[in-house]
Amino acid sequence: MPRAIWSGAISFGLVNIPVKLYSAVSRKTVRFNQLDGRDGTRIQQKRVNPQTGEEVPYERLVKGYEISPERYVVVEPQELEAIEPRKTHMIEIEDFVELDEIDPIYYDHPYYLAPGKGAAKAYALLLAAMEDSGKVGIARVVIRSKEQLVALRARDGIIHLETMLFGDEVVPPDSLDEIPDAAELEANAREVKMAGELIASLTSEFDPAKYRDTYRDQVLDLIERKAEGEEIAVQPQEEERPEVPDLMSALEASIAASKRQGGAERKRKPARKRAAASKDGSKAKAGGAKKPAAKRDSTSTRKPAAKRGSTAKRKPASRK
Repeated sequence: MPRAIWSGAISFGLVNIPVKLYSAVSRKTVRFNQLDGRDGTRIQQKRVNPQTGEEVPYERLVKGYEISPERYVVVEPQELEAIEPRKTHMIEIEDFVELDEIDPIYYDHPYYLAPGKGAAKAYALLLAAMEDSGKVGIARVVIRSKEQLVALRARDGIIHLETMLFGDEVVPPDSLDEIPDAAELEANAREVKMAGELIASLTSEFDPAKYRDTYRDQVLDLIERKAEGEEIAVQPQEEERPEVPDLMSALEASIAASKRQGGAERKRKPARKRAAASKDGSKAKAGGAKKPAAKRDSTSTRKPAAKRGSTAKRKPASRK
């Protein structure tokens, strides 16, 4: 069961709402330790002075900020403590904004906020008001001695908190040297139309469970097989350099491939329905609920159409 990593309160005007903070993600990164390849002993990390070669004890370590190559400004712990953000344990909402005004690039890490003891009613009030308005609260909070900019939004019956990057932490795209000029980024109408058709053919509803970290799965599978004593034969892989086809040809081929795949999916669905119908029919026959087809078929007793029709008995009308 997840544990709260922080507790405090949401400051909403003159209203304070006690809350607890929970991480909304559980990273699945595969982590390795460094071992001695000869005997498998885990390696220890030591702090060594490169000039003397001796290990430096922890109590002799100080913090230094490099201002130029090999030039540092040493900062004392008490100097940092004097300017640390005030630990108020308060999420102070400064503004409410529209959700679509926030570019996702500013989001950093997701959390959940649950009501603290005795705060359910006030929490429900803020949650309902945010759901009704569709607004997102922008606030500041100090977590682990670091001031964070955060966004509060209501979703799925709970208040979500996202830590955010400050404006000067996001690299503007126009600062990149390799971005082409505006003239080079133009596309003709036919290319845009075909690209739109390709996007339409690949459009579906977002399902997070559909996407998996296949590399992590393969690493864990490799570890499990080696733990069971299996010897893994590593085959050398040559790097494949994909050819760069003509843009229009690539678009046409992509659209055609997507349509073929979509057609195959549509064919598989009716096939499953026919299989289910066939299965139901066989069950009905086994139970005797339906009569055999031969008894229900009365076409053998019917007269030919020429005899049944009245037009065959009529004589041609006489002409005067």
